[in-house]
Order: sequence, then C-alpha cells, then structure tokens
Amino acid sequence: MPDDELAKQIALFLAWLRDERRSPDKTIETYARTLNELRSFLVDKKLPTDARRITIVSLRAYLAALFDSHASATLARKIATLRSFFRYLLRRGIIPSNPAAALRSPKLARPLPRFLTVDEAFRVVDAPKEDAHRDEALRLRDAAMLEMLYGAGLRVSELAGLRLGSVDRSARLVRVMGKGRKERLAPYGSSCADALDAYLAIRGALVSDKTDPLDALFLGRLGTALTARQVQNVVRRYGALGAGRGDLHPHALRHTCATHLLDAGADLRAIQELLGHASLATTQRYTHVTVDRLMAVYDKAHPLAHDDE
Repeated sequence: MPDDELAKQIALFLAWLRDERRSPDKTIETYARTLNELRSFLVDKKLPTDARRITIVSLRAYLAALFDSHASATLARKIATLRSFFRYLLRRGIIPSNPAAALRSPKLARPLPRFLTVDEAFRVVDAPKEDAHRDEALRLRDAAMLEMLYGAGLRVSELAGLRLGSVDRSARLVRVMGKGRKERLAPYGSSCADALDAYLAIRGALVSDKTDPLDALFLGRLGTALTARQVQNVVRRYGALGAGRGDLHPHALRHTCATHLLDAGADLRAIQELLGHASLATTQRYTHVTVDRLMAVYDKAHPLAHDDE
C-alpha cells in the first residue's frame, strides 16, 4: 500500500493516545486496527486517503461494508474510534471539520452484569482448599487471587499487574493501576488478608531464576508473573469446582463484589471509588441488578404478587 497522509495522521493519533492520554495498550491496538482497516478500505476503493478529504459518505461506505459481518457492539466501538480520531485531528487544526460527527451508533441492548449469589461466591473462593490436584503453593496462590478478585473488586489486568510493593498488609490496602493508568487504593477484608498472608509465606516455593526483577505478586509454576489469561483459567477452574460454573470469568467476581456491597447498603459513590469507575453511570448498572433481584424475591414470596386462583 502506498504511503499517504492518512497513515501519518493515524500515527500521530496513536502516539498521542500512548504518550499523552496514557491509554492501555489494548485500547491503542483496537484503535489502530480500526483505523488501518479504514485506510485499507479507502485505498481499495480508490477514495481519498487524507483525513482533510475524507467525507461522511466515505465513512458510511466503510461501515456499510462491515454491517453484515459484525455485531452491533463491534460497529459501535468502531464508530467511537472514528469519532475520537477525527475529533483529535479537528482539535489539532489538521482538518477543517469532523466528518465523523454525524455518525450514529446502533442501539445496543446493554446486558446486566453477571454475578454470583453470596453462597456461590463463598463456594468459589473456598474451592482451592478442596482441590486435591494442586500442590500447596498453587492452592494458596489461587485462594489469595480469588479472595482479591472478589474482596477488592479488581479487574483481571489489575490483579495480574500487582507487585509485592502494591500491597500494604498492615492497612489492608492494595495499590492498583487501573484503566488509563490511573492509580487507586482498594481495601480488602480480613478473609483476603488471611489468604494473602498464607500465600506470601509460601510464595518463595514458586520463585525461580525466571522470576522477573519487578517482583510480581502472583507467580506461575515457572516463577514468572501470571498473565491475564492464566488468571482467567484459574477462575474458570474454581468456578466449575465451587459453583458448577465452568464459564466463570474474573469480571463476574468484580460484578459480584459490587452487587453484594450494594445489597449490604454500601454507598454508590464508595463502590465507584473502590472499582475505579470513571463515571457513576457505570456503577449505577448495579442498582438495576439489585432491583431485579428484589422484584424476583417479591414475585416469589409476597402474597400480593400473585393473581388469586
């Protein structure tokens, strides 16, 4: 493909995301994939490949080509990428107007967060104790990880990124690097503290010459830092053993943490702070979960919820 202005404009935008916005690598990769896909489409159709000459018609033609093979949520993300890219160029004075401003995202049915009941959550967190196929070091590590995911509501990437220095054991706080590389302090409870102490007492058994110099908190069999995928595998393992949920994802434990806190009367703002949500609207999704649960209990138990037979 020939060199063109759009390639240079994309490179500027991605550099800005990385250096100034400090966006996560996965976010930058997603944006790069969409923008390079757009560039390929324009080249293939012999349309202008300079953002100053790209029109709303070209953008709609690109999206129309994806319509039959992509889900609405995927199209919505691509539209959001286009808006961000052209808004950046407009603010930098590179383009005179934003052709993506008139794009409309498809309507999405926003699913409610999946979560476990209290009993299910306890069974999942306790499952490593009954896992006869794990050696002690891995069982204690797994128990501490599950306690941290449920007890502190961490994202899987946040857990995988923890270092020994991230944890203040005396204050029962963990320093987390969240989305957008924003740090926050998350408290954890006594059960999590006990599990963490037990794991740290035996963590040395997992250390090897491959252990990284940054001292990752949670180590794999070979002494290297656990990846997000490995954490997901651990959660699936104990989701199946503890609650018969072989599809359990770490994010479900995060959702479960928030839902149970809200059920217990925690303030919505406090939950927002704990989870590191940039917007309260994201946290408010859990109110729908609890209201739905309340209605289900009402429908099942209250005499006035049923028609007279």
